Amino acid sequence: MNKQDLIGKVAEAAGLSRTDSAKAVDALIETITMALKAGDDVRLVGFGSFEVTQRKASTGRNPRTGEPMAIKASGVPKFRPGKALKDSVN
Repeated sequence: MNKQDLIGKVAEAAGLSRTDSAKAVDALIETITMALKAGDDVRLVGFGSFEVTQRKASTGRNPRTGEPMAIKASGVPKFRPGKALKDSVN
């Protein structure tokens, strides 16, 4: 399912127009993104949690030349599914 499919399903389930559903889906994505950017976690009970974890700096190799190169530390967004979501999939 891609974003357009999701918008269509939301419109159908909520009885909204596709335009209103697109605005709602975009607002949800932007809100989660901004919360993670601000360092906050987003917990949706029954669905899951979004959080940012820190990845340490490391040394890697350039695949073309084989030279060692430094990889900077960075924040990585992660999603952990909730129990209800896990149970509904299995």
